[in-house]
Amino acid sequence: MPISMSARISLRQWLTIPYIALVSGLVLLIGALSYQAGSQAVDTVADHLLSETVERIGQAVDRHVVGSAATLEAAFPQGIAAPQRIEADMGTLRSRFWIATSLHLDPNNYVYYGNQSGQFFGLWRHSSTEAELRLKTQAGAPREISRFTDINGALGVAKRETRIYDPRERPWYQAAATKLTHVWTSIYIDFVTSELVATRARRVVSGTGELQGVVATDISLRKLNEFVRGLKTTEHGLAFIIEPDGKLIASSRTANVKRDAGGGYERLFADASGDPDQVAAYANVKQALKNAGPPNAPVTGRYRGANDEMVQLAFDRLRDDAGLDWITVVAVPRSDFMKGVTANVQRTALIGGAAVLAALALGLGILGWVTRDLKRLAAAAREVGAGHLDTPINVYRSDELGDLATSFRQMQQALSTDMLTGLVNRDALLRSVTARIEQHRRAADTHGFAVLFIDLDNFKQINDRFGHAAGDAALIQIGARLRAASRAGDLVARFAGDEFVMLVDNVNGLAAVEQVREKIDRVLRGEVAVRDAPANDGRIVTSGTVGAAVYPEHGRTAAQILEHADADMYARKRGGASKNPEPR
Repeated sequence: MPISMSARISLRQWLTIPYIALVSGLVLLIGALSYQAGSQAVDTVADHLLSETVERIGQAVDRHVVGSAATLEAAFPQGIAAPQRIEADMGTLRSRFWIATSLHLDPNNYVYYGNQSGQFFGLWRHSSTEAELRLKTQAGAPREISRFTDINGALGVAKRETRIYDPRERPWYQAAATKLTHVWTSIYIDFVTSELVATRARRVVSGTGELQGVVATDISLRKLNEFVRGLKTTEHGLAFIIEPDGKLIASSRTANVKRDAGGGYERLFADASGDPDQVAAYANVKQALKNAGPPNAPVTGRYRGANDEMVQLAFDRLRDDAGLDWITVVAVPRSDFMKGVTANVQRTALIGGAAVLAALALGLGILGWVTRDLKRLAAAAREVGAGHLDTPINVYRSDELGDLATSFRQMQQALSTDMLTGLVNRDALLRSVTARIEQHRRAADTHGFAVLFIDLDNFKQINDRFGHAAGDAALIQIGARLRAASRAGDLVARFAGDEFVMLVDNVNGLAAVEQVREKIDRVLRGEVAVRDAPANDGRIVTSGTVGAAVYPEHGRTAAQILEHADADMYARKRGGASKNPEPR
């Protein structure tokens, strides 16, 4: 009688085989669950961080173009009519245009005006002291270009252009002449520098509302392209800005213009850039816009990239009342975020399958070690996804998962820090004030707090006279001075430009706030050392005006408190409450 298969298997084997299968299955199940938890954590954190990166690009665009409106206003303030003939008011025009190009020398270094008679007046700033005047007083004559130094410097020998330049036939004139508001013209290539340039224009009218001419300013997009190219996302990350038709404005990988058949330059489209990742990202953004329409906030998603790899995507559409319409895009391979998560889980599964007892003792221990940090990462990711960007990620390891946690912390730090001064930035400040308000409400906290809004006096003169490097050095030293004067529980932030904000905790009553204000006022008064400053042995005198607001007397929200402190500061500056010396 043949011996059955079951008779050949010992009892030990019967107990061992199911045990091995059970433990192996359990190990594999734990590995799968751990991988899923890590994957979900990565998705949450990646979506939030990519959205933050898109918003950073949007802020860079705003900083780059926002000065153009002020430049046009300085050149031709609303309500001031232009002269019938340019030569009748040359001195006034020259002074206003010099001031206008001083507001944002880079990128708004060129302001020009054409009138209904075909006359033209333009001022091009080569530096803080050197400029050239482009003038045409007769409609049928070419322009004349004269170099000069300083605002009232004598004009050099005029050079006459060979061609006849009629401003009335230029796209910027024709676009603005029929519009009641500011207008952006199409982006074009400067064939001298081969860089992209955008033009903002506005009509100038008489007291009766009749068109007299058009004033415009050119903005080089070189700095914006440099910002995007230098943007740190991840090892294989990609960022770019496009127009709705797909023309590239800036890219972290490719050029935005290319040579044409005639040896000149032409605009480069994202889908013809030659970069497969950029082509795939643009195709997905284009499809998303087609399906859902223009977004009101950053949009996140995922798609299969050029190598069939999953890619995390975020994009936003930037628009303004003058017709600006740009799309910012950030795309990062999911593997850049995952890093060693997959490898850790696979190693754990192999250990569990190699030996049952070793898997039970060692494998479960390793899985517990891995999942513990993954749970911490997932919990932190949920907090970050809820908007608490400063949530600590308490994962400290020397392997790939530690690298992932370190990358998240670095990106959190970068998004919360002002890159120039090292202070917290505006967004982090707003979150801190909001969190302090919530703490006050939640815990019935009787200790109030104050917000001090600090604006440096005459800071523009430092930039104008000594250069932006001197201004940056002054901001760094003033930020360090404010941080040194603050207490352990206080927060110092750079709000914007030469504006700082302090969150001072445990301050009750206006008298206590006034003491803090006087202390900060003393801190601001004094000298800062600026290398290579052309006066006072490298030392510049600074001062500032300090406005204050107390919670809850001056507001119940972060926005209300900051508005009150800002208004208080400006009231003091206008009323002369701050008797501070000008920088010398």
